[in-house]
Amino acid sequence: MEFFHPALAPFTIALLIMSFIALLEVAGLLFGVAFSELIDNALPEFDGEIDAEISGNGGGLDVDAPTSPDAVGAGPLSKLLSWLCIGRVPILILLAAFLVGFGLTGLVFQSVVMDLLGAYFPASAVALLAVMVALPVTRNLGLIIARLMPKEETDAISSQTFVGRVATIVRGSASFDLPAEAKLRDENGTVHYVLVAPDQKDIEFAAGTEVLIISKDSAVFRAVLNTNAALSA
Repeated sequence: MEFFHPALAPFTIALLIMSFIALLEVAGLLFGVAFSELIDNALPEFDGEIDAEISGNGGGLDVDAPTSPDAVGAGPLSKLLSWLCIGRVPILILLAAFLVGFGLTGLVFQSVVMDLLGAYFPASAVALLAVMVALPVTRNLGLIIARLMPKEETDAISSQTFVGRVATIVRGSASFDLPAEAKLRDENGTVHYVLVAPDQKDIEFAAGTEVLIISKDSAVFRAVLNTNAALSA
């Protein structure tokens, strides 16, 4: 099979991107950086709830449960995001699940078509089918992962609760216009990686500096130097 044939290339590329995401996460673990969490913290807050459950009879997934009323107020887009478990499972994991479903569906379908007809279907037509298969695959994997992950990892903790907590700069040097990566622990003891910058232009935080987060400015947290030993991280 010519994986980069025009009729197969979109699905091959999807699997390659998924592989890159996996390598990125492994590299992050080696260097102590949670890329999936950094991306989640940089994205806008989404408070969607997982409404489907593992049923008690036979352990099957209740994939047809209605979406939570609190998650649908913004319209169809919020319904779709909630249905896909966005806000409850790291976005990179959901993206990887979608890419696997999309890529494998396309390659398998085109392989069967080639065996039966001796020619491939147009990639655009098969891509539509692959998306229709990949979306429920993403949802079901998201539900399973949310159930398997430790409870504190799946609790929807608003990043606004990070205000007032002490963080430690772990990578780079933070200035007013150039934030640096910092880590902190929430009330559950879970480590989060966030972008931190000083709240004043004439201050700079070097790696290893403990800072007190005082506000959130879009995806960046503003902080001051932590001078209270009792609040040490």
